Amino acid sequence: MSPRPRSATDGVAAGTASAGERFARALAVKDADALRAVLADRVDFQALTPGRHWQAESAGQAVQEIILAYWFGEGDDITELCSVAAGRVLDREHVAYRVRVRRSGHDYLVEQQAYYLTDGPRITWMRVLCSGYQPLPA
Repeated sequence: MSPRPRSATDGVAAGTASAGERFARALAVKDADALRAVLADRVDFQALTPGRHWQAESAGQAVQEIILAYWFGEGDDITELCSVAAGRVLDREHVAYRVRVRRSGHDYLVEQQAYYLTDGPRITWMRVLCSGYQPLPA
């Protein structure tokens, strides 16, 4: 029996999750539509991964050219959203999440920390810091 398809809203009561939590859950299931929906059309998106600085000015660019193209591409199977923690630092919102990723037959743990601002339900400004792919013991 094949597993039930995962949804970006699994485990989240409607309307109770922060924009950061919705972002993390959409990323964990590689749901491009849900990622674009949580990011404002015009977004100031910047990120640091080991060895590279990323920038995007639109939700489409952030999702299609960075997140689902380079960070978690077709050969990267996100098998688990291990944790999500959300909070605030005065006027900035914060989300931290860990995902387990299977790539080229090996398992990795990836953690990202993000600080962001919203205009209503959508993220308009976001800064992400990534741990990189950390190999898990076999």
